[in-house]
Amino acid sequence: MHSGKLKTSFSRMAQHLREWPRKYGRTVHRQVIRGASYSLGSGAVSLVIIWLRTRH
Repeated sequence: MHSGKLKTSFSRMAQHLREWPRKYGRTVHRQVIRGASYSLGSGAVSLVIIWLRTRH
């Protein structure tokens, strides 16, 4: 990728991240943590279901 295009991509990405809280009501960091917690919870439920099915 050309360095000029790369700088433009980074500046667009930085602008998008600065606008994120205004659009979505929370920071990117909090959104990532929220998504990770949902994924962990979903994985835990799946493990419990698998464990129950193998026991019965």
